[in-house]
Amino acid sequence: MAPALNHPSAVAFLDEHHRPVHGEPADYYGGKEHFSRSRTYSASFSHGYNPKRLPAFEDEWHTRARRMSHDEKSMTHPRRFLIDVEETIRVVLEQEDTDGDFQISVTDAGPKIMVLGTATSNGFKTFDIRGTYMLSNLLQELALARDHGRKRIVLDEARLTENPVDRLSRMIKNSFWHSLTRRIDGDGLEIICADPKNRTGRINPRIYVPHGEPAMAEYYRKVARDKPHLNLDVQVLPPKPDDPHFVKSLNNKPGILALAMNEVDDVHGGKTLKGIPFIVPGARFNELYNWDSYFISLGLLVDGQVNMAKGMVDHFIFEIQHYGKILNGSRSYYLCRTQPPFLTDMALQIYNQLDRSDVDSNRVWLKRAIQAAIKEYHTIWVAEPRIDPKTGLSRYRPDGLGIPPETEATHFTHILEPYAAKHGLSVLEFSERYNDGTLKEPALDEYFLHDRAVRESGHDTTYRFEKRCANLGTIDLQALLYKYEVDIGTAIREVFDDELDMEEEFNLAPFPPSPETYVNPYREKSTSRPQNSQEWFKRAEFRKKMIDQYCWNESKGLYFDYDTVQEKQILYESVTAFWALWAGCASEEQCWKLLSQSLKKFEVLGGLVSGTEESRGKISLDRPNRQWDYPPPHQIMAWVGLERYGYLEEAQRLAYRFLYMMTTAFVDFNGVVPEKFDAVRLSHLVDAEYGNQGIDFKMVPREGFGWMNAAYQVGLTFLSTGMRRAVAACTSPEVYFGPALVNPQPTAAQQYIVGTITDPLGLAMDNLHLSSPISPTY
Repeated sequence: MAPALNHPSAVAFLDEHHRPVHGEPADYYGGKEHFSRSRTYSASFSHGYNPKRLPAFEDEWHTRARRMSHDEKSMTHPRRFLIDVEETIRVVLEQEDTDGDFQISVTDAGPKIMVLGTATSNGFKTFDIRGTYMLSNLLQELALARDHGRKRIVLDEARLTENPVDRLSRMIKNSFWHSLTRRIDGDGLEIICADPKNRTGRINPRIYVPHGEPAMAEYYRKVARDKPHLNLDVQVLPPKPDDPHFVKSLNNKPGILALAMNEVDDVHGGKTLKGIPFIVPGARFNELYNWDSYFISLGLLVDGQVNMAKGMVDHFIFEIQHYGKILNGSRSYYLCRTQPPFLTDMALQIYNQLDRSDVDSNRVWLKRAIQAAIKEYHTIWVAEPRIDPKTGLSRYRPDGLGIPPETEATHFTHILEPYAAKHGLSVLEFSERYNDGTLKEPALDEYFLHDRAVRESGHDTTYRFEKRCANLGTIDLQALLYKYEVDIGTAIREVFDDELDMEEEFNLAPFPPSPETYVNPYREKSTSRPQNSQEWFKRAEFRKKMIDQYCWNESKGLYFDYDTVQEKQILYESVTAFWALWAGCASEEQCWKLLSQSLKKFEVLGGLVSGTEESRGKISLDRPNRQWDYPPPHQIMAWVGLERYGYLEEAQRLAYRFLYMMTTAFVDFNGVVPEKFDAVRLSHLVDAEYGNQGIDFKMVPREGFGWMNAAYQVGLTFLSTGMRRAVAACTSPEVYFGPALVNPQPTAAQQYIVGTITDPLGLAMDNLHLSSPISPTY
């Protein structure tokens, strides 16, 4: 039965105020409810007459009244529905949400049809809402109306049938980014202090303020006094906060790290500090992460949010200045660990979109960013221990002591058990003695060195890096640093008249790197001379030669990681080889070999996978999925790289595949935008470690997931108008491009790709048996 309309019997609820059909919820559902005098036939409701009938289902289709019995759609007046919000939510969930997850998806077994009364008849005449997409949109709209305190609404049908590409893009731009926004200040800490990652047992939530920022420290002490309910503990870090022994001493007292702030006017006419907003990855995250922020910033720029992206660069400049590096994340246990370097490209893309009316301040801002990147480059990426002087390749090789504390207590149990048994101790007792240095285990030190390196790489975790990451000169890191060198040189030449003074003193790394130069105790100081473009272009040229020498494999037509200890290539096939195209360090011939010989190894129905099944190996109970092995990471690097070398059609095809996968999930699963997909099976119900973030919401998605949001917005810029329409119609890439272009390798992908793609419902049902892995603590 259609939901009842609960309003006074003698009047009808008519929303006569015109609102944009696809306006944002605050505009569409804002304002007051309005009543007007009822029409005669509507008054019959007060005498118990209700013409609505139960929805027909399956074999009862013949009992359904003919469409002419329903309210007809006027060509001049689009259909609108008169809806009681709470009652309709109840009926929709009761009838359609058969699995009880407060979502309407293809896996629900409801009739997928609901009758709604039309507004032009004051609810007397009816119309059918049919299908998963319309019903899930109805549930979302009702939840949004409830958010704005509405008890009754007049809902445009166009909001239920909205083009899914337009709807998702609109939600990302106007809703998701806002929901993912955080600030570290008195107001922002209300959310952050409630995060269990900021507390240990009975210890109060804590914020660490860098040395040399007394005003910031006093600000947070005032916040602690003014907001005693936060139980905030304010601590000031020492001048060298990334000393491994000091960082290990914080294991039992973790906390959030202070970030950049602006001075603003307060309500009393004085000055105060306010945190610069930033975007978090999503779900359980409330801190700033590094390489997530790069991809997020690309999406923000597409959506015109230049100042938000600019603020994130300000935070990274602050981190380099005060914490010595761009941190993996803004928490105390990350003080020894950085992440892949993206700062220069991020800063230059933002600079190119800044307001042209204030050129001087724009140059000042870019100068700060480039100076910070130069410091990071010299003190982190081409300094020991990350540089390998023999090859000149850089590595993910962070400092750190003991067991990484940010994981769950049982995360390393299987690794520690043999060592604990060797010493006749429990795992807990062994862990305590190992961490305090009482017990020495060099092999375990080596294991955790590689484990920390995997986390620094951002690819945590993957079989590609298992037990060797710290020794690898990875192709992705070399490509990123080549881009750093070219970007810095270009900025110095084009923006700063080929001369850039360094305002902060630090040691410049020797060039070219060699074991002999690193033995020399003398280091040239950064303030001794201005930087010029030629030295940076020479560094880039040198790095390209090293990449070609150590990472390029001519016979295989692919870049590989180089093991600096074993002195050989590691022939693990990774899609990060295409980062060389993004950075521009591949020759035209190398690009063609990548495209003609290797792209087919990674291209599947939903885009690109991280690595090949041949390299990863078979998955079993004893060898489970790693989250960076087969579900794909962000695809943006490959799209940009292929376009850079003139292969726009290939970039468009890959973007189409990925956006098709995201759009079909959005349509079939109540608007979901998850952290990860299995691009082979086109499913977000992935059986990988750490589970999948962004899928646990009730009725309406609120935030999506950071880099997925960005990939969608950036991906749309690659599509032609025809492609965008085809994605909105959920036209399979097999249909749009033809099956001949799909990966022909005989893997598990074949049953889904080569002409036998299973329907989304079947794929979803196949995955329902998956258990929910335990999420780690970040």
